Amino acid sequence: MASQEFSRDMFADFDIEDPEFNEKFYDVLDEFVSRCPVAHSKVGSGYHLINRYEDVKRAGQDWRTFSSAKGFAPNRDPQMPMLPPEECDPPYHNQWRTVLNPFFKPEAVEAFEDSIRREANGLIDAFADRGECDFVPEFSSQLPGNAMFKNLLGLPEQDIPMLIKTMDAGFYGPIEERAGNLTKAFTYLGEYLARRKDEPSRGDLIDTIAAGVELDGEPCPWADRVGILLDLALGGIVTATFVMSGGVYHLATHPADRAALVADPGLIPQAAEEFIRYYPPVVALGRSVTKDVEVAGYQFKEGDFVLLNYASASRDPAALENPAELDIHRKRVPHSAFGVGVHRCIGAHLARLELKITFEEFLRRIPDFRMKPGAEPVYETGILRSMKSLPLEFS
Repeated sequence: MASQEFSRDMFADFDIEDPEFNEKFYDVLDEFVSRCPVAHSKVGSGYHLINRYEDVKRAGQDWRTFSSAKGFAPNRDPQMPMLPPEECDPPYHNQWRTVLNPFFKPEAVEAFEDSIRREANGLIDAFADRGECDFVPEFSSQLPGNAMFKNLLGLPEQDIPMLIKTMDAGFYGPIEERAGNLTKAFTYLGEYLARRKDEPSRGDLIDTIAAGVELDGEPCPWADRVGILLDLALGGIVTATFVMSGGVYHLATHPADRAALVADPGLIPQAAEEFIRYYPPVVALGRSVTKDVEVAGYQFKEGDFVLLNYASASRDPAALENPAELDIHRKRVPHSAFGVGVHRCIGAHLARLELKITFEEFLRRIPDFRMKPGAEPVYETGILRSMKSLPLEFS
């Protein structure tokens, strides 16, 4: 599709919130990769997008030049709370990752498998006999948050639906309301963290966050500790939800692939990796340029704001063959869906476990499903991408 077929110039006048980008998502990404290594936006104070795999990888690994310390969102609302460790640089970032990483190692995450599997089956129980469901509100929007909040954060179960809804509204819906919703979640989590700080230690993730780390030789600010908790909670919801929905949509519309996974569940982890690549939950995250630098022939200036376009990078034919094709049998699946460099997603192992369990249990219990006649998925896109509705029917 030629760029002039879009209603705006996606190369020189891009807007990541544009409904047309949401509607023609893959067309725009493929245009970026094939013809526009660096795109530009005039929205607000303006920003740029780095679009190809090697360029995204280079910038993501060079945190000194492409800093996260001023936040990951373009034209950031000043009322939006800061979210370390995503929105800070080493060495402070590394101090936090050092104390957080043990809770997200493969062996630590594996301990949650039985709990997450029970949660998945409980959700399926609610609609299995009905012969239909809307997979997003009834499953994929619930499982990742429940898995994170119950197993790692220990939040009161009755508050979880409210918190998921509030954090979702912090990235989608009216732009002017997003900072307020994230602040509401920040306030709730801050009160929870303060209560836990005064309770006897359980030696868990919450105690570790409440204890904090040092910053310039002093205890780090309390707001940073709450920001850590909010960042982890957001990541726990966002990363897996869209991939679950996208993978199930693909299987609902590609019966041969569905039959292959039903016949051989051992293929599921590899297929899930391809779903992660093809359905990128994090479209692009921002960096602030700290010094003049050239990337892909474009000269960035100190102070420029740049989005690393993970979604387009994962569709770069220089990185993999036939990237526009979803191939569940693909052996090598290079992608940047979990980010690159020091900010690579801390929850990647948990997300992969949730995806494995989702496809194993859904296909075991509902092996024959399809889209409801006349139905199509409903998407929302900004710096993140989400599916809001996926109506299915099944035997």
